Amino acid sequence: MKYNLLGNTGLKVSELCLGAMTFGGKGFWTAIGTLGQQAVDGIVGRSVDAGINFIDTANVYSEGLSEEMTGTAIRNLGLNRDDLVIATKVRGTMGQLPNDNGLSRKHIFNQIDASLKRLQMDYVDLYQIHGFDPLTSLEETLDALDTVVKSGKVRYIGCSNLAAWHIMKALDYSKFNKLARFVSLQAYYTIAGRDLEREVIPMLIDQNVGLMVWSPLAGGLLSGKFKRNGDGAEGSRRLSFDFPPVNKERAFDIIDVLEPMAKEKNSSVAQLALAWLLKQPAVSTVIIGAKSMDQLEDNLKSIDIVFTADELQKLSEVSRLEEEYPGWMIDRQGTDRKK
Repeated sequence: MKYNLLGNTGLKVSELCLGAMTFGGKGFWTAIGTLGQQAVDGIVGRSVDAGINFIDTANVYSEGLSEEMTGTAIRNLGLNRDDLVIATKVRGTMGQLPNDNGLSRKHIFNQIDASLKRLQMDYVDLYQIHGFDPLTSLEETLDALDTVVKSGKVRYIGCSNLAAWHIMKALDYSKFNKLARFVSLQAYYTIAGRDLEREVIPMLIDQNVGLMVWSPLAGGLLSGKFKRNGDGAEGSRRLSFDFPPVNKERAFDIIDVLEPMAKEKNSSVAQLALAWLLKQPAVSTVIIGAKSMDQLEDNLKSIDIVFTADELQKLSEVSRLEEEYPGWMIDRQGTDRKK
């Protein structure tokens, strides 16, 4: 297992991060996973044994049950909490009252305390806003996040599912007001969905912000189980929860290239899809979620995959983004200066 710095911090995180969205299974989240505590203990324990030191959850996952089970697993296994990097999130709806969602100062203060109680911890290493809140000013949110950092309840702050301009606005506000800044972005990125490369990834590299990848297998579509004719979909969450949106024809074109490579390497399509992300320069960590120990073991093997230059070129070509303005004009006009 390799360890990467998270953005411009000195914090080292494992290249694979254990996602806790499958823990619990309550309400809407039954479509994602319904792991009980014994299974969660096993998956957390095996992940740590494999070198993973990073666990990502959120207050909304299974309505708080994921956080509870994560904290309980750490205690049941006798793990040293300070050896782990624990991340959680705030933004989603956690009740029926008017202030039970969003990114207001009130909601952030309430939810960090509630998350810490569920996790049975004094602090979280990374506290992330789970998305954009159009009703709350970015300034209020950043001021509140800076306060929870100064309180000692949070070590670093991050964001998720934001546009490049959102993040740049936040970074500038934090810089000029001497506040805690976003050190990471958690975003959807996969070989079947490379949209992040248009604006966001160049910004992350320029600003030295870490990238945590969610749904690296495109909601299971790149697991290797699915065929163009629909075979292999039985029992998949994509039947009941078809998310994230994916150009399926394009995805199957990519799978057509991955399958013979996987066969030649005696590996799985999923391992290759994960390994491709691990080779991308902006990526700090790739979040893997598991419904079973077999799935976890398969995903863990992705760190050992080695691509040839020819294989990487084939994958780049089949998954390449269509050119869009102003990207193609920027590339064209920059040619003379790059030389």
